[in-house]
Amino acid sequence: MVEQQRICAARRRSGWGPRLIAGETGHAHATVWRALRREGISRPPKQPREQPRRYEWPCPGDLLHIDSKRFARFTRPGHAVTGDRHRTGGEKRLRIGYEWVHSLVDDHSRLAYSELHRDERAATVTGFVERGLAFYAAHGIESQRLLSDNAFVYRRNRSLRELLADKGIRHLLIPIRRPQVNGKVERYQQTLKREWALGQTYRSSDHRARALSHWLGYYNERRPHSSLGGRSPISRVHNLPRQDI
Repeated sequence: MVEQQRICAARRRSGWGPRLIAGETGHAHATVWRALRREGISRPPKQPREQPRRYEWPCPGDLLHIDSKRFARFTRPGHAVTGDRHRTGGEKRLRIGYEWVHSLVDDHSRLAYSELHRDERAATVTGFVERGLAFYAAHGIESQRLLSDNAFVYRRNRSLRELLADKGIRHLLIPIRRPQVNGKVERYQQTLKREWALGQTYRSSDHRARALSHWLGYYNERRPHSSLGGRSPISRVHNLPRQDI
């Protein structure tokens, strides 16, 4: 009993694992591990998870979230849907590369706009944002703010800065290492990957690309959204502020 208390005291004082404690106390590694386990301190305590701080802007267009997600291109169904990781030598040498889905999500309504591109360069991002703003304007949404992460293509993109200034849109950046602040577009991208990218078995990435617009229309107009009480994003676009809570 005295030795167990000594072992546990060493653990609490130093935070060491069983091997280091064994060297200090002169006991076998297994003995130290069993003593720590009996006391319930064989593993460091889990840190409490930070409680999410949910927010929602009151009107469509008050805040748009932007981000991009990379997808591998392919010439035949891959292991993510078939479970078969085998590739021929020719397929390995093909180096077919990647493509990016660029996405905007309206904070209030969750109305989404996405495009598929072969890169995420400054000109590509600026052109995408310009077309995205036109998409929201066609739905009667006047965009006020754009929230992005601190990627160079957003933070140091001169053409994007000029576009937003011309439209009178304020560009906001999330805090460093706080991706949850941009959580609505992050969550949208998880759904995009699960339901569009992996939800069907496509013959090639070109076939997958052609399906994006169809899935996006379904997402915006018919797919139930849990945070909207089972309604689709389009149902919130024309509601009066604070009347759909």
